[in-house]
Amino acid sequence: MLSRSSLLTAGAVILVGTPAVAQRERLTLSEVPLAVLGTLRPESFDAHWRFLADDLMEGRAPGTRGGDLAAHYIAAQFEALGLRPAWPSGYLQWVPLVASRSETSLVIGAGRRTIVFDEDTDFVAWPLRQEEAIVFDADLVFGGYGIDADEWGWDDFQGRSVAGKILLVRSGEPPRASRSALQGGATRYGRWSYKVEQAQRAGAVGILLIHSAEAGVGPWSAVQATWGREVPQPERAGSHGMRFAAWITADVARRIVEATGMDYDLLMRRADVPGFRAIEQGARAAVDIRSRFRSFRTPNVVGVLPGSEDTGAASSVYLVAHYDHFGIGPSHEGDSIYNGAVDNASGVAALLTLARGLAAAPNSATHTLVFAATTAGEYDMAGAAALAAMPPTPLDHVACVIALHEMNAWGMTRDIIGVGADLSTIGPVAREAARLEELALADPATAHGDLYDSDQFVFARLGVPVVVLRRGQRAFDDGRLASADPVALFRAVHRHRPTDEIAESMSPDGVLQQVRVLARVAWHFANAPTLPNWLPTSEFGGLRRGAPAR
Repeated sequence: MLSRSSLLTAGAVILVGTPAVAQRERLTLSEVPLAVLGTLRPESFDAHWRFLADDLMEGRAPGTRGGDLAAHYIAAQFEALGLRPAWPSGYLQWVPLVASRSETSLVIGAGRRTIVFDEDTDFVAWPLRQEEAIVFDADLVFGGYGIDADEWGWDDFQGRSVAGKILLVRSGEPPRASRSALQGGATRYGRWSYKVEQAQRAGAVGILLIHSAEAGVGPWSAVQATWGREVPQPERAGSHGMRFAAWITADVARRIVEATGMDYDLLMRRADVPGFRAIEQGARAAVDIRSRFRSFRTPNVVGVLPGSEDTGAASSVYLVAHYDHFGIGPSHEGDSIYNGAVDNASGVAALLTLARGLAAAPNSATHTLVFAATTAGEYDMAGAAALAAMPPTPLDHVACVIALHEMNAWGMTRDIIGVGADLSTIGPVAREAARLEELALADPATAHGDLYDSDQFVFARLGVPVVVLRRGQRAFDDGRLASADPVALFRAVHRHRPTDEIAESMSPDGVLQQVRVLARVAWHFANAPTLPNWLPTSEFGGLRRGAPAR
């Protein structure tokens, strides 16, 4: 009897009852050479995945032995596959970062009350300037969600000056019913980094982000693992307009608000309603941050399959996955290595599997294929930002970016989610590529927030259409909706923890479904005469490729 892996490799038919898909006008894709599809094998993915997720890699943190080892392993694989180095100097693009390790004191004064909070237990903070000592005090302002979105008719500030003050801000976004114009799912306004950027634009000197596990950053332990240790940032962060940022627990936020005599629950409800305006908190925060800094370089790894029309004006397709994770950190149940098996050894293993398959084509594609394993993806996508700033091919000729992030390690499904595809003309191509693999392209609304979750967002903000695949929800055996979502369980329990390891229940079969679909998408755009574009109705529709991010 053939295994599921064998069925995938052979391209056997998996029947899916999807009348809606059949009714759509079908698009003819560029035919993928059989040599490409035949080379996409589960054992190839599995070998890379197990190596990159092994304890030997020590969690692949940027600027560490394990991170450098992973980078050189990827470069060696690119060379073995015959990929050309992206630059005359080789496969490595060095990204300068500055890492800070801090000890912080946070004291709040409200009326006659003084509250001293415990670092790590109550809050984690990091400097936004390269200053060994940041000592100051400032008034607190509750800024709701810290959002200014014209398309929603939403402005949490409404002229309230926060210059020279510290913002207290909710994580995530207001309820959908409160917004005047929302197409569904989470948006960029829920990202913590947007709130930091917005606070800086408003002139604040610091920001306290109220933690919520539902806002995409995971449980408090994940926040501690990310920011409660050495925090790498781009070198330019030394000139940041704000002085610091911090996560605080919801309990700390409640204690601060109630110390001023306000009703915490009522204040949070007010922030959910249109027309909210930032409120002076009647409290003052004293901040003392003592930091040690180290500068280091960490590489992106980039290889190229030149197209047959490899000229300066030719287009290119980028396939991107970040290879870093959190290294060695706080122990959890006796394990201190943050292996990052799903996030994102799975994405890099899929990238290498695709590189092997596409390199096996007997003839070159018309346009260039660029394979990029980026660094510092866990640190606000700093490696992807460096790649976009100095790309190996002109950014205004990049057809699309195919991101590989947190691949489906939980088995085969009958459908697949193409996050971002519905917002651009990639959509029909992704739908047809999925159909050719006997998969339905599911409604992406439930996973829309993932568009802003990794490297693809860097390129989307620069006007380049992107797509990242997510696991579908229909079981392989009977096509019904699965009773449990393994992706949700992973993010709630294992993401950014030492337990993100390869489990016995995992398999490469679901990843191979994704890889085969993406091979078809990549090959099509690598041979297409025109570039895909964002739809005018999408939030990126008004952007020109390569224009500065807004």
